[in-house]
Amino acid sequence: MVNYNPKVWISIIFHTYSRQVMRTLLPALVFMGLFSFVFCYLVLDVFRLHENDYFHSTISMHSLLGIVLGLFLVFRTNSAYERWWEGRKVWGGLVNSTRNFALKLNAYLEQSDAEQRTWFSLMISNFVFATKEHLRKGVQLNQLEFSSEHESKRVSDSKHRPNIIMALLYERVNTLYKQQKLTGDHIINIDKELKDFVDLLGASERIRNTPIPYSYTMYIKKFIFIYIITLPFGFVTTSGYMTIPIVILISFVLLSVELIAEEIEDPFGGDINDLPTDELSRKIKENVKEILLSHQ
Repeated sequence: MVNYNPKVWISIIFHTYSRQVMRTLLPALVFMGLFSFVFCYLVLDVFRLHENDYFHSTISMHSLLGIVLGLFLVFRTNSAYERWWEGRKVWGGLVNSTRNFALKLNAYLEQSDAEQRTWFSLMISNFVFATKEHLRKGVQLNQLEFSSEHESKRVSDSKHRPNIIMALLYERVNTLYKQQKLTGDHIINIDKELKDFVDLLGASERIRNTPIPYSYTMYIKKFIFIYIITLPFGFVTTSGYMTIPIVILISFVLLSVELIAEEIEDPFGGDINDLPTDELSRKIKENVKEILLSHQ
């Protein structure tokens, strides 16, 4: 995720992300430029249709279609941004729940119980890092820390690693209750945060695994393609060879909006506009360690 000052126009206009978008769209823009050039050459120089009284280009159709297309793109970007913002709220909840859980454990556990404090510090961080990578391409075991080989193997052998880490947390809390290191009231109080962990994981998976409906995405892309591929027909006799830069500019605007929507509708990846889950995971790890281990 990019940190920027929205009041500084120059740095935003010429930000490296603009160059990245241009590189992504360059093949499509080159194709539209060549297509427009060939079309203009055939119409203006080969067949000279602009001299024919029966052939006149008009942008009235594109003006009407542009209104409809604009409404579709607004809905498209709003839907994508809603997914992005919901993902941010979920991870904000994860930050709060991990802090609350660590604060309660800090109050309930003996200050001298370094073993339990260290274990929970590692396991809470493990859950966050495992969730982050689970929402991408799979959990990276080298990002996790375990206090025993048995726990490490149990997590590595599992298919859904955040679930197994949650199981370990529940099992450890139950063990501490049996050992009378935690009371029934303590269990009731910390159960809310444990439940929140699972709920927030499920909410993140729902966003990740439920893309925009295929038929809607397909129709938008077809609509954009038909709109820009027919643009030269609307400008050729009125604008001549200026049709080429006009078509390239309009294509850039429309395709850029669709590209941004594609990127932010899956907010848990590593793209420049995705959520800063790496940074949030590190922050949670630092906060939990400070809360539980600061007295050692």
